[in-house]
Amino acid sequence: MEARTVSDVITEIHRWREVLSDLPPARTETEAIDRITALEELTSVSAAAQARETLTFDMHRRNREAEEGVPSRSQGKGLGGEIGLARKVSRARGSKLLGFARSLLMDLPKTYASLKSGDISEEKARVVAKETDWLPRDKRHEVDDRMVDRLAEVGVGRLGNEVRALAQQLDQKAAVEHLDRCVEERAVTVRPAPGNMAYLTALLPLSQAVAAYTNLSKSAQSIVGTGQSEGRTQGQVMADLLVERTTGQDGAEAIPTEVHVVMNEDSLFDPGETPAWFPGFGPIPAKTAREFIADNEASVFLRRLYTRPSDGQLVRMDSKRREFSGLLRRMVVIRDDVCRSPWCDAQIKHADHSQAFAAGGETDWDNASGLCAACNFLKELPGWRHEATADELVVRTPTGHRYQISTRPIGTPMANSSELPRSNLTTEQMSDEANDPSLFKVRIPPLRKVEARRFKGKFESLKVDVWECREELPSVVEMCLAGQLTEFVSAD
Repeated sequence: MEARTVSDVITEIHRWREVLSDLPPARTETEAIDRITALEELTSVSAAAQARETLTFDMHRRNREAEEGVPSRSQGKGLGGEIGLARKVSRARGSKLLGFARSLLMDLPKTYASLKSGDISEEKARVVAKETDWLPRDKRHEVDDRMVDRLAEVGVGRLGNEVRALAQQLDQKAAVEHLDRCVEERAVTVRPAPGNMAYLTALLPLSQAVAAYTNLSKSAQSIVGTGQSEGRTQGQVMADLLVERTTGQDGAEAIPTEVHVVMNEDSLFDPGETPAWFPGFGPIPAKTAREFIADNEASVFLRRLYTRPSDGQLVRMDSKRREFSGLLRRMVVIRDDVCRSPWCDAQIKHADHSQAFAAGGETDWDNASGLCAACNFLKELPGWRHEATADELVVRTPTGHRYQISTRPIGTPMANSSELPRSNLTTEQMSDEANDPSLFKVRIPPLRKVEARRFKGKFESLKVDVWECREELPSVVEMCLAGQLTEFVSAD
């Protein structure tokens, strides 16, 4: 292959991308299948090339830092973050891709060759790397040699089982130690699911997981068998029992912990259609949110958040403290939803300064970012820089690349409205009031402009606008809050 400059290679890659983007549909069934096969092989070859370039990037960076005198234990810090940004994924995913590239090219050369030739998919190569990552290098080479003829013949699941069995056979001591380390990684996580649901996942030792599932299953079978399920299926009863037993509540509907739901006034008190938002998890229909608030057996509290009418962004807040805490931190978490770094969906752990406090950064709304712990530590490494406002975040990496992400508004921008504003407060004044815990305000029904034709010409000659108060019945949410307030006063 003739040597070409990097710019020529990138130009050629971009040309092929444009060719594939503009590719007309196949004319026959046979041609369509042939194209699918060829594109799948191209996908595998591209994955192999990405792995090779990832390892090359790692080597270049470490060599440069070694020449600059950086200690070996500090070399390569932040590489996962840069790779993640380049591939438009999270920092954690970028670190895994870097580890995969090292394993594939350094420890599994024949698996890499199969991927490079298009014989196997990237998924299969990942399975081989994952099932052997705990073996010494010489044993990984042996697994790679003995499995080469099976890579293209079996499915992903069977390939993983065969590789794991061979690895355990080659080094039983390391296999036992690996299983002991896996027990230390037990954890519980939650992530969004379609249909306003969520996956609550527990990574447990096999015996404990089976025992917990069996207990829930037998209890559910008993409830269904005795006719106490109230129309619920066994799976639904098991889910309800899990919530009741982990929260200590009498029913799965009562949520004892603090849950934030962000929604505008029209959707909270009126039958509006703007979705509500669970910070960190995503949107839910307005009607579902109203029912969640009104029907929940736990206490419900409201906090006012002011947004700019023009774009729906939260208003500015300032603090003289060095750390983001209290209401300011809560608003940062609500605004950013998940880690603010581009393509990182991790939960927010730190509300911190984009420009460091030591470098003159203010503890204010514009200089705040909600980040996961890893991304927050990453931005402190040499060559990294975060430039933030309340509306956007720009991330600059040591290679000079720039990545920008805009802040998602939590409110709906106001169009031309026929409602008369009920306050002359400025945005700054409203922000100051939002910080005053002694203030409590009730909702004032809005005024609506009356159409002149409703008065059959009586006011048509007058050059004035006529306004009326819109009378309406209280919503279910207002009735729920009124009931809680009554109980609170009575108890006092």
